[in-house]
Amino acid sequence: MSTAAATPLRTGQVLADLLPASRVRDAALVLGGAALTGLAAQISVPVPGSPVPVTGQTFAALLVGTSLGAGRGLLALALYAVAGIAGVPWFASGTSGVAPSFGYILGMILASTVVGALARRGADRSMLRMAGAMLLGEAIIYAVGVPYLALATGMSATAAIAAGLTPFLIGDALKAALAMGALPTAWKFVNKR
Repeated sequence: MSTAAATPLRTGQVLADLLPASRVRDAALVLGGAALTGLAAQISVPVPGSPVPVTGQTFAALLVGTSLGAGRGLLALALYAVAGIAGVPWFASGTSGVAPSFGYILGMILASTVVGALARRGADRSMLRMAGAMLLGEAIIYAVGVPYLALATGMSATAAIAAGLTPFLIGDALKAALAMGALPTAWKFVNKR
């Protein structure tokens, strides 16, 4: 049994903190968080009339932040963004570089950090608090992504909202529902051990 498992669980911990602490662990978690986000981005469905596809990216980014915490979540999503800019083909549909949808990736970096900080305060322990954290994370992603889309494409604010927000609301509600069930359930499982 690891020391982390023998330690009583408390607010201030995220799921990643249950693993034995080391720099190797943290590096592996950051790399794994970036890779998970890159893999989830390959689940990509084009949206007619929008340069932004529906992807698994946002779900992964919020899951990474919540399970790794603010610091490691920030590093994982920053690594994902920098590697994608440098040419790693792991943005939506195997693309890389800076595209009109890059603002959403910038929003994911901030959102991952915020939901990670909320998880340290216990937001990942109950379905209701988890729903609030996920909805806030989604709002942050759109607050950065939609204006960036408008600037990058020359769209009006109304057109950017129609192309970069409205078509995604139902899918994002489903992603939030998945997260609000998954993380509190993981904590219940851990607490039974």
